Amino acid sequence: MGKVLLGKYLLLENNRVEENWGVAINGHFIEAIGENDFLKSKYAYYDILDFRNKIISPGFINAHMHSYGVLSHGITPPGDIESFESFLNDFWWPLVEDRIDHKMINITSRAAALELLNSGVTTFCDVLEAPNSIPGALKTQAEALEKIGIRAVLSFEACERVSKENGMEGLKENKNFYLAYKEHPLISGMMCIHTTFTCSKDFIQEAAAMARQIGSGIQMHLSESVYEPEVCKKRYDKSPVELYRELGYLGSDVLASQGVKLEEKELDILKRYDVNLVHVPLSNCEVGGGISPVPAILKKGINIGLGTDGYINNFFEVMRGAFLIHKANHENPEIMPAETVFKMATSNGSRALKIPQTGRLSEGCFADIITIDPDLQTPVNENNIFNQLILYCNPDNVREVFVGGKLIKKGGRLLGVDWNEIKENVKLEACRLWKASK
Repeated sequence: MGKVLLGKYLLLENNRVEENWGVAINGHFIEAIGENDFLKSKYAYYDILDFRNKIISPGFINAHMHSYGVLSHGITPPGDIESFESFLNDFWWPLVEDRIDHKMINITSRAAALELLNSGVTTFCDVLEAPNSIPGALKTQAEALEKIGIRAVLSFEACERVSKENGMEGLKENKNFYLAYKEHPLISGMMCIHTTFTCSKDFIQEAAAMARQIGSGIQMHLSESVYEPEVCKKRYDKSPVELYRELGYLGSDVLASQGVKLEEKELDILKRYDVNLVHVPLSNCEVGGGISPVPAILKKGINIGLGTDGYINNFFEVMRGAFLIHKANHENPEIMPAETVFKMATSNGSRALKIPQTGRLSEGCFADIITIDPDLQTPVNENNIFNQLILYCNPDNVREVFVGGKLIKKGGRLLGVDWNEIKENVKLEACRLWKASK
């Protein structure tokens, strides 16, 4: 039987807010939107769910994530980390990524997905960086996520930093997974490489050709700090974006995360080729990479979504970061209004991941829906709703989460989950990783 969700406010595309509107769900899809009274009358034989004291919103889309990253929360890096290059070479690669195995992938995938769902994320794009875990790493991750019920785009970050052979195995991992899960209702794949400093020209072209042959799309990290542009210019006398253009890599099927150190000429190229970007504001701060020129990116008309990078997975914190950081950086409180950040967290992410039936409440879209209790100290109304939501709400305010019409969080509680057991399993795996990293 279908469901009717009656709401106080309904958040629609283009910052449209409707009061006393709701949503009718039939199976996995949204059947109709409209006034509460109209829906109650037309769909009287459906289950009527009364959320008339709540905001009904599309589920958030985390367009760049590393699920395994939950194991590193709180880990102490070596004391001599002084640059992004050192962060990778002396810490992250040898002490974290290279030690990730299938058991860690299984446990962290479940834990990260539940953490995301709890804060209203219904779709996420994951990048698995674990060169010693292939083959079969993505299948392990998918099997863990199937039990959770979240929508996910999964990829393995292929590169040649370990060896050319390992890099090719990474591309095969992506290709085989994409083809195997092409018809899955919730989980899909994508080709993925790392950067211009861990991938040769031939490798980058091979990855792009493979992605276009199977129609998967492709993603990479782009200029997360000054390190990649400096290395790229030294090796090739070109910026990373110029190199990608030379190699025939760029297109609307490309998803680039980070995008911190981008020159204006690079933005013009990205716009020309309709490349999608993902902003990860809090992670960029943590690694000292800098602040992405998001206001300039938006002004160019480049599509840009929002991601957690596996660092802080509370999506409200990430939205707040995107809302506040650029105001301080530009000394301008008018930059990055809440409505823009909300769009980045929903429909922009949908466009970036090429899943048009997500990120918005519209007839025919997936019923990926959340309810938010606006029980705040000050009133919520049509004029301030986006500011109130982004600045003052948290996962506890997310009361219901539906993915494809299935209720996963009800009354503020994740269903069918022993969260304490999952946290204990993560702790055990973190201790195993940290002990091996000493």
